[in-house]
Amino acid sequence: MIKKHYKKILTLILITSIWSSLEAQNDNVIEQKIESILSQLTLEEKVNMCHAQSKFSTKGVERLGIPEIWMSDGPHGVRAEISWDDWAYAGWTNDSITAFPALTCLASTFNPNLAKDYGYSVGEEARYRKKDVLLGPGVNIYRTPLNGRNFEYMGEDPFLASKLVVPYVQGVQENGVAACVKHFALNNQEHWRDKINVEVSDRALYEIYLPAFKVAVTEGKTWAIMGAYNKFRGAHTTHSPILHKILKTDWAFDGVVISDWSSAHSTKEAALYGLDMEMGTGTDGLGTTTANHYSSYYLANPFLEAIKKGEIEEAIVDDKVRRILRLMFRTNMSSNRPLGRVNNTEHHEVARKVATEGIVLLKNDKNFFPIQDKKGLTIAVIGENATRSMTKGGGSSELKPKFEISPLEGLKDRYKNAKIIHAMGFASGESVYDQVLPSPYNADSLKVEAIEVAKKADIVLFVGGLSKSHLQDCEGDDRQQYHLPFGQEELLKEIKAVNGNLGMVLLTGNAVEMSWLDKVDGLIQGWYLGSMAGNALADVISGDVNPSGKLPFSFPKKLEDNAAHSFDELSYPGDGTNQYYKEDILVGYRWHDTKKIKPLFAFGEGMSYTDFKLSDIQTDKKSYSENESISVSCTISNVGGRSGSEVVQVYVGKSKSKVKRALKELKGFQKVEVDSGKGVTANIEIPVSALAYYDETTSNWIVEKGTYNVYVGNASNNISKSLKITVK
Repeated sequence: MIKKHYKKILTLILITSIWSSLEAQNDNVIEQKIESILSQLTLEEKVNMCHAQSKFSTKGVERLGIPEIWMSDGPHGVRAEISWDDWAYAGWTNDSITAFPALTCLASTFNPNLAKDYGYSVGEEARYRKKDVLLGPGVNIYRTPLNGRNFEYMGEDPFLASKLVVPYVQGVQENGVAACVKHFALNNQEHWRDKINVEVSDRALYEIYLPAFKVAVTEGKTWAIMGAYNKFRGAHTTHSPILHKILKTDWAFDGVVISDWSSAHSTKEAALYGLDMEMGTGTDGLGTTTANHYSSYYLANPFLEAIKKGEIEEAIVDDKVRRILRLMFRTNMSSNRPLGRVNNTEHHEVARKVATEGIVLLKNDKNFFPIQDKKGLTIAVIGENATRSMTKGGGSSELKPKFEISPLEGLKDRYKNAKIIHAMGFASGESVYDQVLPSPYNADSLKVEAIEVAKKADIVLFVGGLSKSHLQDCEGDDRQQYHLPFGQEELLKEIKAVNGNLGMVLLTGNAVEMSWLDKVDGLIQGWYLGSMAGNALADVISGDVNPSGKLPFSFPKKLEDNAAHSFDELSYPGDGTNQYYKEDILVGYRWHDTKKIKPLFAFGEGMSYTDFKLSDIQTDKKSYSENESISVSCTISNVGGRSGSEVVQVYVGKSKSKVKRALKELKGFQKVEVDSGKGVTANIEIPVSALAYYDETTSNWIVEKGTYNVYVGNASNNISKSLKITVK
């Protein structure tokens, strides 16, 4: 038996070795082809490959058979086709897709396997649409709940974002489509995003804002990175020295750096500091001048002239073209590229699965949820968000799905016995990118109707939140208020006065103030859930699916409790020129824990329809050296009445550190499914090297010797046991 097992291991090692050797040989062949092509290109052809020829494509070289590169927006799905020269939609009838849940929802699943399924599915749709680069995912850290683009990102914790971005990128790229991880770096607000200069310590940069980008490159092997709009230490990040130093040198990134649209500002800096492909700098139609033409981009004719004059070496453009050709051999010049699929049943199932696992149950007094489907029961569904499209709006991530099941539709389809009645309740108005058109509805009339509908019901489900429009969850600017807009808070109070059986479904990509929380018995955080939104919400509300989502960011009680907002305006939003991250490394739960500021809802928090108990929590030993891993184990027992999933979370903190530290930081987690009355053992490995801090004096990572606290629980504010270990 032992010999057989040993033989299998040797066979696996041999196969792995052969495969690695073949991959290396293939890479060598590709690099030889790249050099051969490079030698045949004229200087003009090389430069032409470094900038856009339309809103979402770059030139190929027809005489050599080198194709164009086509890109699409969309971390949550492939955007509808855009016109050649402007931002108008092209009006195609065959560009409808599956809308997947926003990335805040994916982060709430705490499930890397689902991240892989998500990435593969959206990559398959991008491939079917003949895209070579998918502009996503986004991994900018949630610093303030006002950031209009937080819904596109993966929360406030760099470890969680890191664990999810790697499988997402790998899934996308299995389809021969490049993932373009964005926005590198420190693009943590939309307000003044095109000019704000961020000042932040090296420790915060390396420990908080770069880790997800780093693993996307070193582990996910992403083929593209997108630069950001903002400045960092005086330099635009799309052509900042950090691109060359950190990304391309320290991390050995061999892919392409693509500008965000109009984020390039200099020919010389773009050339020397690592920008490879410039997009969106001009051309919203030529009008009467050619000054806005693609040939006028910084990496177009000005780049060409600078090389001809000897101001920039030709080796600079050669490096860019090598990277672009390498991207092509991985995508549109790959010999074994799959064909892709779109709007198939499997993609809809993945979208629904991500949505149901990402929905977070935050309050459930009197067991308000799940709501049973029974005859004689009348459920009033109140709120514009019950019928409003949540795939539209939001900026560049807006989608054109083949269908979108609204919450109201999903509930009506699921509840065959209970009676569902609806009132709009409030209206937000339609958003046109940088403005919101006034609502055509009378607010008082909507309120009166909603209250009358509530009087007729046994149960009220208020479906509210934000609307993915300008100054809410939307690209281009930040929210201007922390509380709910459009009179929702007052409406909730008035509904409560006529019907005490009130629950809330909150559709947002951000935390909101909840002065109304005591008015509702049940609260579900529903996110923006894509094509299958209504079905997924009905799955959880009805109890067909037991909720297992966990918050990927903290909900402060009031805005001033958030770290970025606890200081003056120089911390947020800045003075219009500069901004200082005064909270340093204490972002999110790190701030709440360390400063002992209790959040409304904590990072990692989320309830279930069953009950779990963590026991037998232990580490494999008490003392470790730097090259070892800490093995944390515990038993998760389902002591409730139905099957469900729980997320075991392991945090580590250093007591008596010689540098400033957070009380604790997430270093491991595992999602486990447990049948009612059963128990499952979770084992979580944490490399001791992951406990290092970034030492600014040596520009290196340091693991301190001494005592560490290991906290094991199911939320950052719900620790079942704390253990002490020693690092030698």
